[in-house]
Amino acid sequence: MTTVKWWKTLRAMPSWGYAAMLGLFLLVLPALQPGYSVTRQVELTLILALVVSGLNLSLGYAGQLAIGQVAMYAAGAYTAGIISVAGVTDLLVQLLAAGTAALVVGIITGIPGLRLGSWSLAMTSFFLVLLVPDIVSIFEEHTGGQQGLTGIQGATLFGYQLTPTDFYLSVVVVTILWFAAFRNIIVSRHGIAFQMLKQSPVLASSVGMSVFRVKLTGYATGAVPAGLAGALFANLDLFVSLDAFGFGVATGALAASILGGSVSVYGALLGAAVVEYASSRSDSFQEYSLVFFGLFLLVGGVLLSGGVAGAARTLVARLDRAAGLIGTGRRPSVTGESEAIHRIDGGLLEATGVSKAFGGNRVLTDVSLRAEPGRVTALIGPNGSGKTTMLNLICGYYRRDAGAITMDGKPIRTAATHLIARLGVARTFQTPLIPPSITVRDVVASGRYTVERTSFAGAILRTPRFRAIQRRDRQRADEMLGLVGLDHVADTEAATLPLGMRRMLEVARALAAEPKVLLLDEAASGLDEAEVETLAEVIRRIRDAGCTIILVEHNFGLVLSLADEIVVLARGSVLAAGTPSKIENDPRVRDEYLGTSDEGARPDDSVIAAAGQESTS
Repeated sequence: MTTVKWWKTLRAMPSWGYAAMLGLFLLVLPALQPGYSVTRQVELTLILALVVSGLNLSLGYAGQLAIGQVAMYAAGAYTAGIISVAGVTDLLVQLLAAGTAALVVGIITGIPGLRLGSWSLAMTSFFLVLLVPDIVSIFEEHTGGQQGLTGIQGATLFGYQLTPTDFYLSVVVVTILWFAAFRNIIVSRHGIAFQMLKQSPVLASSVGMSVFRVKLTGYATGAVPAGLAGALFANLDLFVSLDAFGFGVATGALAASILGGSVSVYGALLGAAVVEYASSRSDSFQEYSLVFFGLFLLVGGVLLSGGVAGAARTLVARLDRAAGLIGTGRRPSVTGESEAIHRIDGGLLEATGVSKAFGGNRVLTDVSLRAEPGRVTALIGPNGSGKTTMLNLICGYYRRDAGAITMDGKPIRTAATHLIARLGVARTFQTPLIPPSITVRDVVASGRYTVERTSFAGAILRTPRFRAIQRRDRQRADEMLGLVGLDHVADTEAATLPLGMRRMLEVARALAAEPKVLLLDEAASGLDEAEVETLAEVIRRIRDAGCTIILVEHNFGLVLSLADEIVVLARGSVLAAGTPSKIENDPRVRDEYLGTSDEGARPDDSVIAAAGQESTS
């Protein structure tokens, strides 16, 4: 068999297939009689892997800067130990109680930290780890304090006393079930939502996600496997002490996450195996553990970008290209007419007397516009005239100082950005916001996050409702990709596309949300001539389908060919408004827009950073 055929055979199996093979091997390992030291090493590795997987979920995927998993680990261990001493020895009950305790700790500590921002969450979780000894001492009567919790009884299951082999199998089964749930979350729309949040809170809110809720969900969910690990650890030696939950353990979990690959489901297993193996093989390692963990962090974070899992993905991509499993990515000739657009019920959006200032810099003064369904309303003007600021006021990224904005006659007040998005306002950005490691199809499907809701439980269990919505997500994404001419790269990593394609991808994502109003911010910037023609055709078809379109664009020729109404801004005020022919022949427009007028300050260029601060406040 040639190397290419051999590689194609390996790639025919999905990634979870290899994980399933590993799980099966661990299940049959006791039959091979490896000895107590080996089985204990496996148990400790899997327990650490559970803790690390929670860190991967909250930090690697959701982007929440926190290392509080060790505190949740301690909460799970002490909860299981305390109820065991009280006579509740059933392992399932202990796992349920420990997971719940860890979840509660995650929610209680996550709410204030997430409200204040990512660095506040980092400090909150850091001090949470340092507070574990104090909390244990306060409840010394139940926890054993500095002496440790003793009197834990052997675990049972439905009244049956578990033997060491039975307990080993229980650890393996719990780990398999959690990693299966973890994998199902990450490949679902919830996993995509976490990665969008990590890329940009502005992006997440633009598709209707509640930034705070998604942050808290990611952080709190990551606490659950740590709680499960704590329950298993308490039953391993039937003793719980503070030594297992110190800052060194927290650092070790972080090192395992970075080394294995924090943006990876199964990288947690690899990182945990390396850290646990090194810890058990050398007394010197224990003494200088922080030094070794620092080296692991350096290797995983700097020398191997993305950890071992990231290096493996890079190698796999190269082998795929060599085997011809990935195309060249060249764009075929497209006309933008391959997919039909369903009828869109556009909304009448009106802005009246809108003003906005940043400190002493007045960006908009008494600006009014009217965007009707089935029409393209263009907003043009020199840099710094306030065009993108106006879009951000419509979306809720900024709070206007004066004026009113209405949708179908109903006022859009200073609502949260995600709530305005749910009213039917979708947009693209001056700089495309595309999360890494997500396929083109998944990026477009993410636009439907709030169109149809699915629960976490549905994603984990793959319920019929979840599968039906997933099929509709995929169908809608494929339709939009066909519309913009990107269907040939549907399975490609979106972040690797050239700028022009990423701009078209953002248009497709916005359309997937089935918006009433579509805001296009410099959508033609960076496109070549063929792509501009495709974009123009797509915009015409969206308009003809009934959508309300507000177009911010510097390409004056494109604006003249597309717009039904043009509003010209200059120095934050409306200079002129009217039909394309009227605007084209207006001498004031030629002086301001096509001439050499002073551009002044450019708040529009910093819109993403400022909007990010606004959306998380």
